[in-house]
Amino acid sequence: MTTAAHALTTRVQSELRAPGAAFEVEPGDRGPVYVHGPRTLREFLDATRAHGERVFLAAGATRWTYAAHHAAAAALAHRYLHHYGLRPGDRVAVAMRNLPEWQIAFWAAQTAGLVAVPLNGWWQREELAYALDDCRPGLIVADRERADRTADWAAAHGVPVLTVGVPDAPDRFEDLPLTGLAAPAVEISPDDDATILYTSGTTGQPKGVVATHAAWCTAATTARYFAATTLLCAGGDPTAPPPQTTLLTFPFFHVAAFTALLPLMAGGGTAVLLPKWDAAAALRLIAEHRVTTYAGVPTTALGLLAAAEAAGDALPDLRLIGTGGAAAPADLARRIDRAFGGRVGSRNGYGLTETCGGVTANVGPRHREQPDSIGRPAPAVEVRIAGPDGEPLPDGAVGELRLRGPALFRGYRGNPQATAAALTDDGWLRTGDLAYLRDGEVYVVDRLKDLVIRGGENVYCGEVEGVLTDHPEVADAAVLGVPHPELGEEVAAVVVLRPGSGLDADGLRAHVARRLAAFKVPAHVSFRTEPLPRNPTGKLLKRELRGSLRPFDGTEAGATG
Repeated sequence: MTTAAHALTTRVQSELRAPGAAFEVEPGDRGPVYVHGPRTLREFLDATRAHGERVFLAAGATRWTYAAHHAAAAALAHRYLHHYGLRPGDRVAVAMRNLPEWQIAFWAAQTAGLVAVPLNGWWQREELAYALDDCRPGLIVADRERADRTADWAAAHGVPVLTVGVPDAPDRFEDLPLTGLAAPAVEISPDDDATILYTSGTTGQPKGVVATHAAWCTAATTARYFAATTLLCAGGDPTAPPPQTTLLTFPFFHVAAFTALLPLMAGGGTAVLLPKWDAAAALRLIAEHRVTTYAGVPTTALGLLAAAEAAGDALPDLRLIGTGGAAAPADLARRIDRAFGGRVGSRNGYGLTETCGGVTANVGPRHREQPDSIGRPAPAVEVRIAGPDGEPLPDGAVGELRLRGPALFRGYRGNPQATAAALTDDGWLRTGDLAYLRDGEVYVVDRLKDLVIRGGENVYCGEVEGVLTDHPEVADAAVLGVPHPELGEEVAAVVVLRPGSGLDADGLRAHVARRLAAFKVPAHVSFRTEPLPRNPTGKLLKRELRGSLRPFDGTEAGATG
């Protein structure tokens, strides 16, 4: 049923994508392409010089203006090429918390024609080593914790490490002269690779998602399109949009961070950085910097609301809470509306690492009215709900959500089989999500992939199962997600121990924590003596197991928060 909110969003987006408008598209080989916009990420970065002395990054007492950030990226690009001897197409791995140096290291790679490889800052040594073995970087840029975790791999392969915040290191970011040099003269094509972002496969091993400059420039324009939609639906003036100040809590290595950051850079806004989530610190930063937009996973948004309510803080400058990285709870938009009397808008979207971030978004009044919708697709993306044979299904029918457009990744690094499984011959991405279309909007109802999304982080069950069964006292194990009121899902494990074992849940979790990031450690551990249910081919029947588990609330025996 068409409502006033639905009609408003439809009208606004039709105007934004009309012929001659900023987000006009034209036919392309693999779906519609934007007529206007940058061709490479270096072009995108160069355009930010127009923002001059506006503050781009604010971290504690540190401020980086757009001019200073551009100058630092240009100078570091020279060092990449002339000191480290890197050549266009070589990889630079970036492994650190949300620090300003992360952004400088990333954009220096784009300026030098190199491939930036953001690594998950929560990974442990073994996980980092796997990705480094795969991408074979010529340089690692890392903060103290990540420098320690990558030190053995770097020494074994003769790869230098440029450190951030390590006092006694031989090669320190803090000692570099990061000014006074124009960007190096390097030819960069839109079809050149720009990034490798790692995501886990259903087998549990990370896959390197390779994306080109053209894909990222499409994603940047799409992010601006959704920002413009949000502004217009709120009654703003599109001819003079005010620069936003955003508290950015997405980890920089997460694709959702790009969806939030790229339109902010295009508009000359300020990103306020919070290296580690803390609700009380978030409230202080929002007040100190007069933050207008909050960007994070639904879990942290809920934490922010709870902290604001407890402190009696009305957050007077806040105008928008945007979430991504995971499905938002159905009542989040309405909670935001109630908490701020309709003054603060809300937005949630859908995107994948393989799509370079958000490709649909539900914004403004429509998000409050229909929070289970993930919104309408961007102009430069095609959506299909596919049946088992891949043919499109009619409105209302549930099938696999498939996407096509220039923002799609080029393929998985060194893994043609996985690439072929994800991309059809005519360019459609199989998302693995079950969805349906209604009145132009997309509704995701379930996932085909064996995946738990815990607070916006993907936990692939096969990876955790492999570590569990590697314990000498574990005979079999299954990992699945159970509902959690704040995280969306929590990781649960059903384990069969070997006869005579005295292993308990804490011991099992400690075993997993030594190998994997903390968010992958099962919070709910259930032991059983009978064999796990499997079909004749040996595949675990997790539906049967899931029915025996109740939602996680942190009170059951052997559970941990």
